[in-house]
Amino acid sequence: MVQHSLAAFTDAALLFVPRVVAGVLIFLVFWGSARLAARLIVRMPRLSHVPLELTLLLARTAKLSLLAFGIVTALSNLGIHVTALITGLGLTGFAAGFALKDIISNALSGVLLILSRPFKQGDRISIVANAPFSGKVLDINLRYTVMETDESTVYVPNSILFTTAVTVQRAVPAPQPSQAAVTT
Repeated sequence: MVQHSLAAFTDAALLFVPRVVAGVLIFLVFWGSARLAARLIVRMPRLSHVPLELTLLLARTAKLSLLAFGIVTALSNLGIHVTALITGLGLTGFAAGFALKDIISNALSGVLLILSRPFKQGDRISIVANAPFSGKVLDINLRYTVMETDESTVYVPNSILFTTAVTVQRAVPAPQPSQAAVTT
């Protein structure tokens, strides 16, 4: 009886080992693809005028998406029914998106501000919002635009800048000395 159980277990294990090896190989292929995609996306600013913050966001998104797809594919290859897992992830994503809607709104507004560039660092902007104010733009990141007013530093959520009227006064570049003015 023990020998029969041991033989059945050995047979089942021998049939399962190729699936495990195939699952691990599938995951490794997706892992390598994720790393390669992230590296290619990070190198993108060198080829075009895409801001570094945006390329880092895209690289992380691509890497995590490929890893998640690789895990689901590998688990499916092992014989695990992933339909319930995918459904659960979808519901979790919906709940997280609803709970984090302000953060997601600011991040998407930040991406659009970085891409459209209605103003840049050094520009002076005035915002007409609940509490109107103006200041010099110090930094534009995915969540906030950092401004320096006369008395303080203000972190303005990007969704406000994207949905309200903004007056932009371009920064005047410092004059460059001309070659004729340089004496030797």
